Amino acid sequence: MLKERLQKIEKEIDNWKTPYLSDDMPHGDMPGDKIRINETHIAKAAKIFPALIHEMSVCGTEKIVLSVFGGSGVGKSEIASLLAYYLQSCGIGAYVMSGDNYPRRIPMYNDAERLSIFRSEGLKGMLKEGTYTPEHQEILNKLWANETDADPKKTAEYMWLASYQKYGRMALADYLGTYKEQDYAQVNRIIKAFKENTPKIFMKRMGRSEEARWYDEVDFSDISVLIIEWTHGGNKNLEGIDIPILLNSTPEETREHRRLRARDGKTDSAFTTMVLEIEQRELDAVARDARIIISKAGEFLDPEDF
Repeated sequence: MLKERLQKIEKEIDNWKTPYLSDDMPHGDMPGDKIRINETHIAKAAKIFPALIHEMSVCGTEKIVLSVFGGSGVGKSEIASLLAYYLQSCGIGAYVMSGDNYPRRIPMYNDAERLSIFRSEGLKGMLKEGTYTPEHQEILNKLWANETDADPKKTAEYMWLASYQKYGRMALADYLGTYKEQDYAQVNRIIKAFKENTPKIFMKRMGRSEEARWYDEVDFSDISVLIIEWTHGGNKNLEGIDIPILLNSTPEETREHRRLRARDGKTDSAFTTMVLEIEQRELDAVARDARIIISKAGEFLDPEDF
């Protein structure tokens, strides 16, 4: 039934027009999540939609799982919401699931864990390479206080800092986006239940404090498409993703976006920049598996180019 509906939409797609936005349009299910849709998001989603309908029409299943993934600030939440809204306007039920509900720790503790791993393993690296001294520790304490210990420019002033950053970065890369940080098993169980046509599924909710963590039972009986919006939506630990959609951006575009939206003039620390660079490497590594890739400028990209 879904396949026939999609094929009919595909035949008429040249006459399709983006519907007016409504106040009750779907959005991600993370507590406190706010989407700010602008004309750029609308133009990009409208370009993706016909390609998505084609991909869905050849999917051959009554329950389809999409992932909308990409780097920080690329518009995952907004575009996932728009795609769900466009599908609903065509009579296809869609639900937007936020992957940010599924880290093992709330943001405050996960940020602390990331920093702890980087610093503790960086110190071990200095011991391994024989660059650790009490004098260097005193300097490190000052760099920690200023949040500049991850700044690669500091290695010109302190050559021994290179070993600290090398081992800290390696350990951080072994944590970010892995099972250690993200609960892929729980996400996979949800995908499996959805595809098995389970009418109601308990979905995790996680805000920014320990007490903001609970489960809501969601009715999926009229939902044909599950859209997962998440930085790690292309990760190979995920099972059952039918159509991965990559919203691509370069590290320079990501940095510029974060600079422009920084509040009270505070820009990203060197450590945050390192995290974003590692996450970008993960995205680049799985880009070729995406069925649809669109650049920040709104142009389709060939997976083979990655």
